[in-house]
Formats: sequence, C-alpha cells, structure tokens
Amino acid sequence: MPKPNARVKGSASRAPKRVKGAASRGRWKRWVLIPLVVLLLIPAMQVAAVRFVNPPRTLPMWIEQASSSAPKVPLRYRWIPLSQIPEMFLKHLWISEDQRFFQHEGFDWKEMNLAMEKAEKRGKPVRGASTITNQCARSIFLWQGRSWVRKGLESYYTIWMELLLPKRRILELYANVIEMGRGIYGVEAASQHYFGVSARSLTREQSAMLAAVLPNPKGWDPTKPSAVLRWRQQRILRREQNAHFPEKLLR
Repeated sequence: MPKPNARVKGSASRAPKRVKGAASRGRWKRWVLIPLVVLLLIPAMQVAAVRFVNPPRTLPMWIEQASSSAPKVPLRYRWIPLSQIPEMFLKHLWISEDQRFFQHEGFDWKEMNLAMEKAEKRGKPVRGASTITNQCARSIFLWQGRSWVRKGLESYYTIWMELLLPKRRILELYANVIEMGRGIYGVEAASQHYFGVSARSLTREQSAMLAAVLPNPKGWDPTKPSAVLRWRQQRILRREQNAHFPEKLLR
C-alpha cells in the first residue's frame, strides 16, 4: 500500500512543473510574436496613411538633409495634386519607367525575366526591372543603395501599396516624391528649378527630358543634356506617338 501512494505523490509533484514549463513557453512565444506582428503591420499602416495624407517629407529627404558627407543643398519639394500634373508628363513617366504599370500588381515578371537574361549574358548584376510601385515605395519609405535587406523591404511595401492604394494614387505619389536632382523632388520642384516654370507650363520636350533623367538624376542635368540623355528624351517622344496611355484610369 505505501508504494502506490508514493507513485501518486511523485506524479502529482511533476505535474505542476510541466504546467509551469508550458506556461513559460507560452509567454515566451507571445513576447516574440507580438513585436513581430507589430513590425509586419507598420508598413501597412504607413501605406494606409499616404493614401489620404500627402507626405510632408520622405525618408530619402531626411537622410539627404542629415548627411554630413556632402555639402548641404536646399530641399526643393513642392506637392501638387494629380489634376495639376500635366497628362503628358505622366505619359512620359509611364513610357520611360514602366509601360505595364496599369497591368501588373507591383511586379513586372516579364521585365524581370528579360533583365535576368541580359544580366546572365553580360555577367553583370540584374538591373532595370523595377516598377513604378517599387520605385515609389523606395522613394517614400526606404533609403537609396543596393542591398538584399532594402530590396526585401521594398518588395514588402510594394505588396501593401498595390493592396491599399489605387494606381492613380501611386502615380500621384511617384510624380511628387521621385528624386530629380540633388535635393530636388517631384515634377513641380524640378520644373521650377530647371526651366523656371510650373509643371503645367512645361513644353513637350521639357517634360520628356525630365522623365528621361530619372535613371540618373544626380548625374544628368536636363538643362545641359549629354548625348545619352538627349537620346533617351527623343526615344520617349518617338514612343509617345504609338503609346496608348490609359487616361481614363486617372479620373
């Protein structure tokens, strides 16, 4: 009789330890999962905010103004609504940067495959496959430069932007925050700085030149175009004649 009682007591004494261990693991999981969920939702909240609020500053603007590695330049950034951005500039932007913008959902897989094939033939890193949504995400929420971390975050923001923002809003954001020179952001600031006119007063050639400068805004000057920049401008103007820009989607 005493032995069975001893076994019961021993099993009873071990049971609370197992319960405490399970409770401890549960608390540990909560402490890990809650911050992780919050971090994953922050981009969604940021994207939801810019659907209704025009960003007063973007992260690249803050970084450039805070940088001590280069002489300070004044920040030129003037927001204008989509209705005041010339349709021809939006068309030139679309031709220059992402002609499948209205068809894809943030990632142009066809363009990516072409870029990968070119990179393999040349033995160089993949370039030129970014969409307008990719670049818009980078221009508002992230930093410049090349790294897998930034590329991963860019892709994550892109997913949320395509889920929460209409295409017209993405295009409006992009045209206003894209870097178009050192300390110069958006079509309105660029128009005034380079040509001394508002965006609404741009000529067709000036509009195409601003769109052409985007791959290298700090290296090219629209008022002193190199042969390469002039070629890019003329290519945009030639393609404009046969490009079917979906104006209705902007209304």
